[in-house]
Amino acid sequence: MGKMHTKLVIINNIDEILSEENVISKDKIRSCSIEDVLIDTGATTLALPARCIAQLGLKFMKTVAVSTATGISERKIYQNVKVRLMERETICECIELPDDTQPLLGVIPLESMRVELDLQSQKLKFLPYDLLSTYLTVL
Repeated sequence: MGKMHTKLVIINNIDEILSEENVISKDKIRSCSIEDVLIDTGATTLALPARCIAQLGLKFMKTVAVSTATGISERKIYQNVKVRLMERETICECIELPDDTQPLLGVIPLESMRVELDLQSQKLKFLPYDLLSTYLTVL
């Protein structure tokens, strides 16, 4: 199994909404580009170092137990994070990591953006948004 890395733009979605409502100017929207994000299909969601979360001013949601390679520990979860991967975007939660940890992009935001990994070619596969190939289920 190979490892894949990508560049992401992370945006404070609350700032973006406030800008759309003319409460703040566009230049006040907090965002950052991260060059070396590990795409990790073993991870559930987006995970960012604490310094990135602080820079973005993300809103704390809750503390949860998280399973990691070193065991179970408590981590903070933040909300209203917009993730941009090339032309695709999604809004998700974010788990806080220690500052010396590499950012991770997990399966929930990948599926939401309709992105799959092709580990043999080391490329991302962007699936179409159409009625015949949806992964969403509502019963």
